[in-house]
Amino acid sequence: MKMHHLLLAVVITAIWGINFSVIKLGLKEVDPFVLAGIRFLLCALPALFFIAKPAVKWRWLIGYGLVFGVGLWGMVNLGIRLGLSAGVASLVLQFSALFTLLLGSWAFREPLSRFQSAGIAIALTGLSCIIFLTDGSVSVLGLGCVLFGAIAWSVANILYKKANSHQVFAFLIWSSLFAPIPLFILSYAVNGLSGFHGLLTHAHGTTLLSILFQVYPNTLFGYWVWNALLKRYPVSTVAPLSLLVPVFGLLGSFWIFDEQLSALKLAALLIIVSGLTIGLYGARLMQAWRGRFAS
Repeated sequence: MKMHHLLLAVVITAIWGINFSVIKLGLKEVDPFVLAGIRFLLCALPALFFIAKPAVKWRWLIGYGLVFGVGLWGMVNLGIRLGLSAGVASLVLQFSALFTLLLGSWAFREPLSRFQSAGIAIALTGLSCIIFLTDGSVSVLGLGCVLFGAIAWSVANILYKKANSHQVFAFLIWSSLFAPIPLFILSYAVNGLSGFHGLLTHAHGTTLLSILFQVYPNTLFGYWVWNALLKRYPVSTVAPLSLLVPVFGLLGSFWIFDEQLSALKLAALLIIVSGLTIGLYGARLMQAWRGRFAS
């Protein structure tokens, strides 16, 4: 990978990691479902007036929009509102990669390899470390919400694979259209009109910055650049860089909210990232090592 492309990929992972802290800033004044709804509304509009609908059936767009918008980011927002720190949320959400392996083995009848099984076991060990954190950065309800979001992200990945669309950016834009209304309905069902009232009366510059950051640098620009890199380089070259997301997530939360980086939290980060690396890339690394040894 060329150096400027590598730096660009690292910048995207930094944006994605810091985004969790940016979400938390927005949640100070805005209901979590309303914040997610506005995010996806602005992702869809006005872009879909200029980008043609991807050549897929409507059910894939609707299903992906609901799962990705409501199941993933609606629940992540709720989890952070319920007390999970931005840094820990960015780390726990990476379990979606392992859940995708499990769902993929069921949906596509792809048996788990010994590396994938070992990676899942190691990552779960790291998750158990997070449960024992006592610095105020973890709440049981918040942890449960983000784990639910990780499962939803895995389901969204399966839906996208089933859709078999090569128009990634258009798929993201058009599927975003189906997330806002269910999110707004959820907000009304839980909090009545208070969520919308808070947006109109208490929102300030930080709230606007949070919304704009989530829509443009994080979602539209981030996914556009990332998918462009995936087209230029092998997946095995680009995808491992996403493991930097929780690193930047913890650093961003430390910088913005002074989140404590205890030894246990750093150990959990190391164990989970190691588990993800073994589960996702263990077979390739072993094959590369054997090839080098044989040569």
